[in-house]
Amino acid sequence: MKKILIATDFSANASHAAKYGYGLAKQIKANVILCNAFIVPAEVPQAGVVVWPMEDYQSIINESTDELKKLKTELENEYPAGYHPTISLVNEIGTVTGVVDDAVKSYNVDLIVTGTHGNDGLSTFLLGNHSHKMIDAATKPLLLIPPSASIEPIKRIAYATDFKHPQDDLAVIYSLIAFAKMLNAGILLTHVINKAHHSASFQKWLDNLLLNLSNKADYPNIHYRIINNNDTEGGLDWLCEHGQIDVLAMLHRQHNFFHALLKGSHTKKIANHISIPLLVFPQTNK
Repeated sequence: MKKILIATDFSANASHAAKYGYGLAKQIKANVILCNAFIVPAEVPQAGVVVWPMEDYQSIINESTDELKKLKTELENEYPAGYHPTISLVNEIGTVTGVVDDAVKSYNVDLIVTGTHGNDGLSTFLLGNHSHKMIDAATKPLLLIPPSASIEPIKRIAYATDFKHPQDDLAVIYSLIAFAKMLNAGILLTHVINKAHHSASFQKWLDNLLLNLSNKADYPNIHYRIINNNDTEGGLDWLCEHGQIDVLAMLHRQHNFFHALLKGSHTKKIANHISIPLLVFPQTNK
């Protein structure tokens, strides 16, 4: 992982996410792209025939560029010791998803980092703003940083899955292993299930999967945990609060249980309890 894109709108939550992302870049010795997208009124469909004066247009660009430079300086000054990531600036007109996607391709980005918005944390981000579109549009892993997330080294990452699509899960787990090796972090594979439905045949299959995974990946710091809960949201709530993890990772697949969380009626309930970063992997064949 060589390049991290940090999307910002210069809000307090976005600045917090930028600090988290920059600290992560220092930890894994990656470079940083600070990215801002803006839309002038003439670009907005509702603006009709409004003509945006060129001098005002240029003023918006200049102000946004100044904010990016200011944020760059703040990050460099706040973390002077250790590795110094190279920080590039991207300041473009367009939608957040469009500008981010173009930057990901142009800079060969490996990870996207962005903050959550709203007083109720992750729930507002998942339900509003540009987040749902970013989750659906992302072609690279997306790390969502809630305002309450501590800016500390990542030591343990939990990957939550239902194991209904093992090949997809294996692809994500191998990506996680490469990431975890750079952090010297542990990986906790987590399955939320009612133990009454946890068959012996499934356990045997899972044991074989974990054994083969450990042998092929050559990474011993992988563990597995069943969370006994009838409710997926409740199980993930418990994991985030009591599982001693620093990041929760999930695969975003249409019609999987993570997709249900985004669409379901209990989304706010679980989102409000998440105080740690959420790492969302895109489905590679979507």
